Amino acid sequence: MRILVVEDDALLARGLTGVLIRAGHAVDCVETGLQADKALRMASYDLVVLDIGLPDIDGFEVLRRLRFRRAATNVLVLTARDAVQDRVHGLDLGADDYLTKPFSVTEFEARVRALLRRTTLPMGAVSIGRLTIDLEAKRIRINGTSTDLTVREWALLELFMARPGRVLSKEQIAQHLAEYDTQLTLNAIEVYVSRLRAKIETAGGVRIRTVRGFGYLWEVADA
Repeated sequence: MRILVVEDDALLARGLTGVLIRAGHAVDCVETGLQADKALRMASYDLVVLDIGLPDIDGFEVLRRLRFRRAATNVLVLTARDAVQDRVHGLDLGADDYLTKPFSVTEFEARVRALLRRTTLPMGAVSIGRLTIDLEAKRIRINGTSTDLTVREWALLELFMARPGRVLSKEQIAQHLAEYDTQLTLNAIEVYVSRLRAKIETAGGVRIRTVRGFGYLWEVADA
């Protein structure tokens, strides 16, 4: 999954980013409200971890602008403000969850998992023919034998599984896999798709079909 961390405390931002990367997510990090608003206009995220007390515009304004654009991105608000009216204000603006500082890493991880489960990704392990995809352990097995995926190959697999029946263009895939300050070429996307396809299609039951002129489609036999 792709996550944007919006936090002006450099130490906390590094810590949260590290936790999310170790969990297998692609993470971008910005430190101001205007940078966050720009990132959210330019790219698509599965989750925003949003601090309220930011330089320039605050997190509430970032959230208001996001929902004004009718974006359905999950938002986890982080704040040192523990007043009830602040929590209510954030939820009324469209926040999906609220975590007050200081908080434990384990609680943060649990809140993130709960919000990301709201996507169309199934829970636990999924078996398709001889292929087993363990979404919790970030691992695939073919006939019981584990096969390693790179971070970007796994992110690509999650992207396809979260959008069944939808053709994904190379541009959409590049936007999802790239970091905020980097770009992926369309040739690179072809390479990632080819590598993932080679690893999973030997199991049968699932394939990544090229839809000429449009992109790629995740297909499951008898689905």
